[in-house]
Amino acid sequence: METKPYGSWPSPVDAALAAAHDGHPEWVGFVGDETWWTEPRPAEGGRRTLVRGTTGESALPAPWNVRSRVIEYGGHPWAGAVRAGGRRLLVFVHFDDQRLYAYEPGGEPRPLTPPGPRWAQPQLLLDRGEVWCVLEEFTGDGPDEVRRVLAAVPLDGSAAGDRAAVRELTDDRHRFVTGPRISHDGRRAAWLAWDHPRMPWDGTELLVGEVGEDGVLHAVRTVAGGPEEAVAQVEWSADDRLLYASDRSGWWNLYRDGTPLCPREEEFAGPLWKLGQRWFAPLDNGLIAVVHGRGPTALGILDPESGEVADAAGPWTEFAPTLAVHGSRVLAVGASPRTAYEVIELDTASGRARVVGAPHQDAVDPAHYPEPQVRTFAGPGGREVHAHLYPPHHPGHTAPAGELPPYVVWAHGGPTSRVPLVLDLAIAYFTSRGIGVAEVNYGGSTGYGREYRNRLRGQWGVVDVEDCAAVALALAAEGTADRARLAIRGGSAGGWTAAASLTGTDVYACGTIAYPVLDLSTWGPGETHDFESRYLESLIGPRAEVPERYTERSPVAHADRLTVPFLLLQGLDDVICPPAQCERLLARLDGRRVPHAYLTFEGEGHGFRRAETLVRALEAELALYAQAFGLDVPGIPELELVK
Repeated sequence: METKPYGSWPSPVDAALAAAHDGHPEWVGFVGDETWWTEPRPAEGGRRTLVRGTTGESALPAPWNVRSRVIEYGGHPWAGAVRAGGRRLLVFVHFDDQRLYAYEPGGEPRPLTPPGPRWAQPQLLLDRGEVWCVLEEFTGDGPDEVRRVLAAVPLDGSAAGDRAAVRELTDDRHRFVTGPRISHDGRRAAWLAWDHPRMPWDGTELLVGEVGEDGVLHAVRTVAGGPEEAVAQVEWSADDRLLYASDRSGWWNLYRDGTPLCPREEEFAGPLWKLGQRWFAPLDNGLIAVVHGRGPTALGILDPESGEVADAAGPWTEFAPTLAVHGSRVLAVGASPRTAYEVIELDTASGRARVVGAPHQDAVDPAHYPEPQVRTFAGPGGREVHAHLYPPHHPGHTAPAGELPPYVVWAHGGPTSRVPLVLDLAIAYFTSRGIGVAEVNYGGSTGYGREYRNRLRGQWGVVDVEDCAAVALALAAEGTADRARLAIRGGSAGGWTAAASLTGTDVYACGTIAYPVLDLSTWGPGETHDFESRYLESLIGPRAEVPERYTERSPVAHADRLTVPFLLLQGLDDVICPPAQCERLLARLDGRRVPHAYLTFEGEGHGFRRAETLVRALEAELALYAQAFGLDVPGIPELELVK
């Protein structure tokens, strides 16, 4: 065991390796009895491809990019079915033009929709010769001049050059809708809807309509949900009873025709950031596959008659909100602190779960992986704060006696979200060099019930900042971290928390702020996308009632309090948190001589996907800590901090 200072340990986990393993499989499904899913390709410009499980290879070559931009965060981008004669037909959304395409393996994709409208959650109805999906259409130049309806696209391609050939199934009375789930008898459809200023985790309506002879949805009625009840998903059971996940009890639990199936203080759903996320899926035999848990999630099979859940055996400790079922088979995506996300198939007849896609392979000796700890800290007033701790770890190196390690607090995005406890080589990039990481599921995070989630109502920039600081200071007080070498980093809403922490506390010696919200007075209608344009009404308060709060909380308004080095990272194509947010902060700093770097990336939007961007961002972040903490980190490009 060699002794070297924290931060200087040599590591086989370089930025290129971490970038190559960024992202994970998503949007699983069956086409007949075949498994399919989407996978990221960081080295190919960050595109996502369709993977066919029988071959394990990409079914669509570059530049095809299977990803929707509806509500900007997107949604389920593909669907498939088996035609007469065993021919497989797939439809998918191509990211570059957002058109819907039809594709038969071995052939070339052909457009089904005209340029302009966007699509999500396609559902193939071969008997009707249509694809039913969510249509998003801009009616003007502003980001909030938009309408969304359920629509039917003809499979014959007649709408590719004729918008009028698209049939609208509903009117646009609701601002947001999810894709229709059609009953097995074809007579009814169910979907979710909500309106500004609510977000889907605040309150949604569960709507049911009759499918008329004209193929339009009639007699639409609300059967569940409301301003303070968030229904996150809806399905039909095998006998055409309505299944849905509602948080009316304070936890997202499952209901069948309004009756709770498994009332527990744990979550059977989560925040609907992407249309078509799926936490449960009914099987033909009446059982229900579920992703559930309090904090970490498991894959289980729920018996709705007994209310019992049997969890799948295996090493996976987290499951993503994507499920598909076929016969007795369940397709899911799971991971653990020792494995990245894999595509998993559970045979409910035998109880056996196995990896069928994207199998984890150790890119380096797993002895270099972090060894996480699940911790609960005391925040202000004694409130619980959940966190994952990743201490510095290296199989061949240790630090000199008496030296305490630097630590970086990671604030997740959302902020209505949660960070999972899974293997992340970006974390290993730091821990294997001797820099600890603490991921904080601050108040407002999901996975711990509605009360915990609601802690952030009106308190964004307060509770999240306080909880992150409480964890950082507790680590220093207990002798786990060096009080003088604490940092904070985050992207999107996490970037806001990082910036608000640097301007509102003296806890941190530096910080990394990626594609952030920084100026609340402008981040809203007209500057950001429609989906989150009224999000601040709940996070901060009604703008008309508390306008001063929008200024008081904004890091831009307190740029004079910035005294420590920081790194700003920004995609130039970001329409959610546009570059103007960063530019306003930098303008306020002009002449104040605060060391900082501002790196921008062409072709990147909200969140980075390209390998070269991920590499540059990670190396720049490490270089910042090297300078701020006085670390000797070999082999990374120098980061020029300007004043």
